[in-house]
Order: sequence, then structure tokens, then C-alpha cells
Amino acid sequence: MKTPIIISAAGLVLMTACADRGANYQPILDGAPTPSYQADLAACQALARNQNQFDQETLGAAVLGAGAGAALGEADDGDALGGAIAGGLAGGVAGAVNASERRDAIVVECLRGRGHRVVG
Repeated sequence: MKTPIIISAAGLVLMTACADRGANYQPILDGAPTPSYQADLAACQALARNQNQFDQETLGAAVLGAGAGAALGEADDGDALGGAIAGGLAGGVAGAVNASERRDAIVVECLRGRGHRVVG
């Protein structure tokens, strides 16, 4: 029983660590930054950070993964709890990675919209 709890805790820590990474993205510029770059970067990062719907989508992915994992675990070897934990972690991590990438894209597009030459 301790192993599923430890795995769940480790997965939760991993998802939490990934949650804000995209909003803190430091893009690559083509050329020197303009005088307004730091202020624009901070504003664009705040915009990305405030997209709370991504957090809800991550939670939804974790719940769906847990449900699918429980069903598969029960069907395969009767271990619905283990399947739910594994599925929830997989769904949550995938959702967190997706949210992080989308926040990265928000920062890049926001800076481009403000006239900065961002290449990635």
C-alpha cells in the first residue's frame, strides 16, 4: 500500500513543478533586446501564467487517465487502484506538459505581437 502512495506523491510533485514552467519561458531573440523587452516579457509571462483553463484541462486529463487506468487495471489483473494511479499520473503529466508548451507559445506570440524578433 505504501508504494502507490509514494508513486502518487512523486507524480504530484512532478506535475506541480511543471505547472508554471511555461509561463517563465525565456525566448530566444534574433538580435539585441529593445529597451522595452524586459517589461514586455514580464507582461507576456503574466498573461501566460493567468491562463487557468490549462490547469483545469490538466486536472481533467488526470481524472480521465485515472478512470481509464482503473478500468484497464481491473480488466487486466484486478488491480484497479494501481491502474488508476498509473493512469492518473500519465494523464496528469501529459496535461502538464501540454499546458507548459501552450504557455510557452503564448509568451512567444505575445512578444512578437509587441514587435520583438522572437525566434523560439
